[in-house]
Amino acid sequence: MSSRGVASDPRRSPGLGREEKKAEVRRRILEASKEIFFRDGFMDANLDEIAELAGVAKGTLYRYFDNKAQIYLAVLSRKARRFEKKLQDSLDPQATPIEALMRVSRFYFQHYVENPDYFQIFWAIENQAVIGELPPEVVDEVVRLWEESLGILAGIIERGIEQGVFAPCDAWEVAGILWTLANAIIRTERSSAHRGLRRSALEPFFDDAIALVVRGLTQPAGRGPQ
Repeated sequence: MSSRGVASDPRRSPGLGREEKKAEVRRRILEASKEIFFRDGFMDANLDEIAELAGVAKGTLYRYFDNKAQIYLAVLSRKARRFEKKLQDSLDPQATPIEALMRVSRFYFQHYVENPDYFQIFWAIENQAVIGELPPEVVDEVVRLWEESLGILAGIIERGIEQGVFAPCDAWEVAGILWTLANAIIRTERSSAHRGLRRSALEPFFDDAIALVVRGLTQPAGRGPQ
């Protein structure tokens, strides 16, 4: 097996049962696929290289997945489930709406810092003109994750409106603004030109931007620019 392989062949591990071996092969295929997809993108990812890295024959891939799109979707789904659980865990039912928004924003930033490659696979959906059109089921999976995450943000904002903490507004629209702003700021880290224009480190810049939106939300209703 290649020195770049993910792990030894589980079929040669006498301590594993049939289902455990299948689960282990699938896990290694997904780990190898994640590495290749993150590096090369969906269109350029090579199934032969994925199989080699996973330590399996190429035909084994097709015993678990019908095509490359299904593998890509499985990688997305696996990561999405972990992301959603961590996002939910970051919520504190005792926190005020303002604290909750800041907690979610902080979680999102920390998740990027700890998993920068994770975001690359999702940003692929925004660059289909460059990398090629993604399969509909892949796009649907990404949109589903975005919608669920936006729903969490919108729920916090709606609670703030009900409690009189936030001025009346379209909670879904504001959630979209926060989500778009957070992603746009994080993406500036990928470009030296954008980093130079930012004139400050990513973290304080991110925190200041979120604080500005939250400050706008907490203005009294009907109060516009003076």
